[in-house]
Amino acid sequence: MDFSDVLLTVDYDRTLTAPDSTIPARNLEAIRFFIDHGGAFTVNTGRSVPMSRSFMDIVPVNAPLLLYNGSAAYDVKSGKLEFCHAIQLDLWETVNTARTLLPDLTVEVQGQKAHYTYPVNPGWEAFYRRQKCACRFVQPGEDLGTFLKFSVYGAFHDDTVNSLFSGTEEEVRRMDEAEALLNQVFGDHCAVFRAAARIIDIHAKGVSKARSARELQQRLGRKILVCAGDADNDLSMMRDADFAFAPADAHIASQFETVCDCASGAVADVIYEKIPAILKNFG
Repeated sequence: MDFSDVLLTVDYDRTLTAPDSTIPARNLEAIRFFIDHGGAFTVNTGRSVPMSRSFMDIVPVNAPLLLYNGSAAYDVKSGKLEFCHAIQLDLWETVNTARTLLPDLTVEVQGQKAHYTYPVNPGWEAFYRRQKCACRFVQPGEDLGTFLKFSVYGAFHDDTVNSLFSGTEEEVRRMDEAEALLNQVFGDHCAVFRAAARIIDIHAKGVSKARSARELQQRLGRKILVCAGDADNDLSMMRDADFAFAPADAHIASQFETVCDCASGAVADVIYEKIPAILKNFG
């Protein structure tokens, strides 16, 4: 099998991983097989550089990681950004405005070296400690580096990201209100969207997982873009891809062709079953 025409980009949480954040061994075996047979593989995620360090030594990739929902491409070997698209607003003015508008929610800036939150959020600290992600509570005015992405979210119910994928009716309604308000205030310069029931992500306008995947495809000279994802922030890359697949238990499963559930090795199904069928009919 020759996969040299294909770039495969997959979401991380609940696509490459199981709901408990573990990576099925079957997925890792399939990725190695795909790379060994000429395929270009990378993760296309809303996660940042520091948030991705937990899997950089585990998941084999042979193309730059696509991070911050497409705001940057990060080369693991060189430790440098291949490209990035920063938010064209003053960081602290933006954060302080968001905090003033949404005092009951947490605002987090995702930097290149760490994640920063203001004010203190004990649940946030426990989550990042579990993820082995560098994090720090900050005071207004500190230099946090290039402004790539910030997030707004509700309270953690436990120390996993899974706790933010659901909420009470009141909690979800509050996030609906917050999303609408953020769009009203920052929508001229930023893309504001719901990454999960109680997570709102904000990055530069025009940035998307689709844009970064196509840009990487062009740089690598691959003819076919295949993507896999599970959530609303994956919709752009899924709709723009040449071929797209979702785990059977994905939030967006009804909109795309599905493979097995994420815990059973959804990415492996894409590699072992779907891509060979694509190539058989390609060209």
